[in-house]
Amino acid sequence: MALIVQKFGGSSVADRDRIMNVARIVANTRAAGNDAVVVVSAQGDTTDDLIAKAGEITHNPSQREMDMLLSTGEQISIALLSMALSVVGCPSISLTGWQAGFHTNRAYTRARIKHLDTERIESELSRNRVVVVAGFQGINRYDDITTLGRGGSDTSAVAIAAALHADLCQIYTDVDGVYTADPRLVRCARKLNEISFDEMLELASLGAQVLNNRSVELAKKYSVNLEVRSSLTNVPGTIVKEVTDVEGMLIKGVAKDKDVAVISILEVPDVPGASFKVFSLMAQRRINVDIILQSSGKDGCKDVIFTVPLADVDAALAVLEENRSRFGCGEILADRSVAKVSIVGAGMQSHSGVAARMFEALFEANINIRMISTSEIKISVLIAEEDADRAVNVIHDAFLN
Repeated sequence: MALIVQKFGGSSVADRDRIMNVARIVANTRAAGNDAVVVVSAQGDTTDDLIAKAGEITHNPSQREMDMLLSTGEQISIALLSMALSVVGCPSISLTGWQAGFHTNRAYTRARIKHLDTERIESELSRNRVVVVAGFQGINRYDDITTLGRGGSDTSAVAIAAALHADLCQIYTDVDGVYTADPRLVRCARKLNEISFDEMLELASLGAQVLNNRSVELAKKYSVNLEVRSSLTNVPGTIVKEVTDVEGMLIKGVAKDKDVAVISILEVPDVPGASFKVFSLMAQRRINVDIILQSSGKDGCKDVIFTVPLADVDAALAVLEENRSRFGCGEILADRSVAKVSIVGAGMQSHSGVAARMFEALFEANINIRMISTSEIKISVLIAEEDADRAVNVIHDAFLN
């Protein structure tokens, strides 16, 4: 008998028919002789609707109260799915994140899991029940509800799989695996049979929305057997694992991320510690910085340019303006009209000319590159937002068509 953790996203439980479909998938897993723990997200656009409701009250809600509000979406899903499992003759019980033993740090809306107490889950499994767990949520040391941020249900599922030493963790979505690009955008995108943890982590961090990047980090750290597959079609998905055939494909995927903005700090005095002052402020406010470019200016000054998520732009600008006197700069500017397009593949470590081929494809499409960032297995470029979709297609054609 195997233990399988199955996670179903919001689109998989969006309405009555899809909830019953999920119940049948879980019942079939049980009928095959397996124990099952099921993690679910909020239905459809429920989380966005709840955020909108908060916006009707205030534009600056307490993060604690936002977690209290947003956690209700998953609680609806687990109750309805547990009812559906009863209808198909499968004994089950629904548990909130804190009932399931998720303990997090204090960071509301973007909490990190500190530890997972699996006693309740194991107790219910021993009673021959399917355990249906609310993803995305936990509880902190003050007994306050916390949420793990967007995509947090993936992280919840992988954490449970790691803690219980599950034989398999299946992430069910509305696509049947990981593709070389978004199949809604690139018609000739191909499904991958397998992809490495490192490649998947890069793609997830660069805008691919199939898996949450924190869940991939956990799966890699604890060697969780991970599969991405569709809840709508009964076909094999994509296996995410430690090592794949790096000689098989030069790159594994092209990703697009429009959740990015460029902040430029001009005429910063070119003295030791200037960059530290800037980025220590970002760290204090928990603002993630990605691409960084520092250019030599004139008259003993330099320009410091970097990217942040769109949601953090106003906070970044505010803290920089408050501390302008610390680094004596000129203008502080923000550009929200950009996008990041990236290629990822372990194969590029052993092949030359990858960057040249990518840049050639953009040149022939008359797409200007503003910033470049590279690592061993990825190349990212910052371009105008209006060119992003076209860039993904021409780059995909250059490497994968």
